[in-house]
Amino acid sequence: MELNASDERGINVVRETVKTFARTRSIGEIPFKIMILDEADNMTRDAQQALRRTMERFTETCRFILIANYSGKIIEPIQSRCAPFRFTYLSRDDQDAYLRRIIEKENVQIDERGLNAIFEVCGGDLRRAVNTLQAAASLGKNIDEETIYSVIGRANPIDVRDMIILAMKGDFIKAREKLRDMIMKYGVAGTDIIRQIHIEIFRSGIPEKWKVRLAAAIGETDFRLIQGAEDEVQLSALLARLVEAGYEIQKGG
Repeated sequence: MELNASDERGINVVRETVKTFARTRSIGEIPFKIMILDEADNMTRDAQQALRRTMERFTETCRFILIANYSGKIIEPIQSRCAPFRFTYLSRDDQDAYLRRIIEKENVQIDERGLNAIFEVCGGDLRRAVNTLQAAASLGKNIDEETIYSVIGRANPIDVRDMIILAMKGDFIKAREKLRDMIMKYGVAGTDIIRQIHIEIFRSGIPEKWKVRLAAAIGETDFRLIQGAEDEVQLSALLARLVEAGYEIQKGG
């Protein structure tokens, strides 16, 4: 039996559905049945406590498989009764091999930059990568990086990088125009642009101490956006900080 614990996560489900399934013997040569609880980290603590007692009492007739995104949300008594298996994100080669198999069967055309964009966005999360590919294919059979970034609502990293370079060279107006173009072109939320700026700052070749200072400025702007501040105003203020940093770096500060 398989249950999605994010939908059925209350204590009554454990007491009734799970317990009834676990306590009955299996029919056949295998002496136990298997209960799979997907999204188990969404179960309430009371339900997990009830599940722990069920796992203890019916070990001879049932084995439990708990699938969770965050193992820390599973109570310690259950964790101590389980053998943990942790699955990491896929490597670039593995992700590309799987996507190319889909691309070939679906007769879709995608260039190398498009695959780069998918990995940039998904980082080895295969489920997200397949969904991104499908969304991009719905716009046409020829997929490039612009298509990928448009369907997921993220700005092209090259555009973000160009905006940062313009700001640090002192051209605040052009950097702000670039920012407004990205917001209009991709429909990107301010918090998403902030994350991309954070990534590009640490990829850049600016001095280490300025990466530290700019990380603090980015964190402050991110906090204000989460609190409900206006995206364009806060991002423009961050660009102004980048302009000031650029002046100081040029002076050798």
